[in-house]
Amino acid sequence: MSFWEFLASRWEQVLVDSYLHASAVLQCTVIAAVIGVLVGIGVYRSPGGSALATALTSAVLTIPSFALLGLLIPVLGLGVAPTVTALVLYALLPIVRNTIVGLSTVDKSVTDAARGIGMSRTGVLTRIELRLAWPSILAGMRVSTQMLMGIAAIAAYAKGPGLGNLIFSGLQRVGGANAVNMAVAGTLGVIVLALVVDGLWVLVGRLTTPRGIR
Repeated sequence: MSFWEFLASRWEQVLVDSYLHASAVLQCTVIAAVIGVLVGIGVYRSPGGSALATALTSAVLTIPSFALLGLLIPVLGLGVAPTVTALVLYALLPIVRNTIVGLSTVDKSVTDAARGIGMSRTGVLTRIELRLAWPSILAGMRVSTQMLMGIAAIAAYAKGPGLGNLIFSGLQRVGGANAVNMAVAGTLGVIVLALVVDGLWVLVGRLTTPRGIR
């Protein structure tokens, strides 16, 4: 069976796996963004705190994904829980770092002027600093999303959802019928999803970033 014949016969499975893959990545990116932005807000005024937050989130990336999943499985079991935990942990570094950088580079004269007209500290943060830092934060989310697209495929090792199941099934059946087709379909699916989702982030950036900040 050729690759296109295989794809035509399994298109429903590929679409479902693609949806689950994209859904897991996007949801984990959003969770990581909430955590990462809160961490960035908490430490960006402290050089020591910023260095510590960056170091801790960087340390996660030094752990191979297979090893991290292997450590999480005995605690969280198989399936969604270890997958989500691993993806969120891997997504934190770009978001935390870009939040710190974005907030730290806001022009002090702008925040001073806002305080001078009576704006509260929370108002300055939410209405001035976070809005000016948003392009940087969004860039971190885009980087995290691209990273997670590949890592989510490896999460099939922990029975996680997504295209990794096709890839692993194909690799386990090397030499058998349609083994290569399964692995190629899963791999191409990850690549296509990564490009589509990155395009969606670009669109989100254009819709949510004021023209003057761009």
